[in-house]
Amino acid sequence: MLADARLIAPPARGEDQFAIGVRCGRPLLYPADARDLPVALRSRAAATGARYLGALFAFDLDPAPAGYRYSAARFTVDLGDCDVPAVLVHAGADQFGLLADGAASPLADRAAAGGVSRLISRLRSRDDRPPAWTTGAQSTRFGWRYQDRRGTPLLPRTYGVHAVLEVTGSGRTDIAGFLEVEAELTGAVRRRASTRHRIPFAAPLPGAAAGRAAAVRLCMAADVVGYSRRPEAAERLQHDLVSVLADARWAAGVTAAQVSPQPQGDGQFTVLPAGLDESDAIPRLLRGLDEALRFRNAASGDEPMRLRLALHRGLVKEADNGWVGRAAVAVHRLLDSPPLRAAVADHPRADWVLGVPDVLYADVLATGTEPPPAAFQPVTVDLPGKGFREHAWLYVPGAVA
Repeated sequence: MLADARLIAPPARGEDQFAIGVRCGRPLLYPADARDLPVALRSRAAATGARYLGALFAFDLDPAPAGYRYSAARFTVDLGDCDVPAVLVHAGADQFGLLADGAASPLADRAAAGGVSRLISRLRSRDDRPPAWTTGAQSTRFGWRYQDRRGTPLLPRTYGVHAVLEVTGSGRTDIAGFLEVEAELTGAVRRRASTRHRIPFAAPLPGAAAGRAAAVRLCMAADVVGYSRRPEAAERLQHDLVSVLADARWAAGVTAAQVSPQPQGDGQFTVLPAGLDESDAIPRLLRGLDEALRFRNAASGDEPMRLRLALHRGLVKEADNGWVGRAAVAVHRLLDSPPLRAAVADHPRADWVLGVPDVLYADVLATGTEPPPAAFQPVTVDLPGKGFREHAWLYVPGAVA
């Protein structure tokens, strides 16, 4: 533990001053491979030689005084003195890529294996914790605010948060800064309590990131809607599926020599090449898919071919009988999920529907222009029988958000 401090609530409307205990854990750092980060950061690392570190922080609040409950909590980190900015401030475990059944992003996978496992459980999503509002990305002062606008559930008292720091230059041996904690309480009157003094800390820099056999890949799975209802057209549908998906990959700059699609009758699974610029490749892939599918359906006199499509990203490795890695499994869970199937049924005129995990939406699609970020709808894929639960986003071309 780093510090056992007090949050002080000054007198208010006849209510006496009170103090609340807060315990701040010592920040833990681990090396983050630039290849695990969004494309812009990978490019910046290549141009500037910057190093990236994952940073885990934790704090616990004592029980609220009698007659009060926590309505908001804020945790702030200030690294201004050492001039180290946070380039990513994750709002929650899903955005970071840490799910109930394991890591869904290479960064989360590295954190889980990086000697910081004792804090990992604090990051996982909890039903009693609202999402955090984050501040300060791309600056040396950043933080998280938890507040349930409905004001109905009680906020939890234990927290874990995560950011990615950018370190430039050489000769640095640690990251030093200050922590601040603030809480709002609801009772007879609203009260605000905060640390009277900032809490100083210094965390040693870890070594450079180690190499690994697996690679970060974008996984794509597709399935023909209503395939089993059309046995007489099965051969034609399989042929057209292969052709449409090949055209989509070609539009994204992926050649046939770079991939080995796995046929699945009415579907196909493909692991795309490592090192793709996802911010460019994914929009081109989806545009190519849309054009190829429209062309196929316009040229065919049969019932239109419709597709469910899912994308996922993570550490995968080619083994003796296919690909292994969580992303290779998760993309099929998303493809076959009730929300994606419901989207197909609810939009019978749509040629295709897309599902992506929260981490891919946040890293790539939320800041893009095509498809429009506002056209994506958030869903939760909950498959208790498969031990799978993940927040995801759905996109239906032409649908009104």
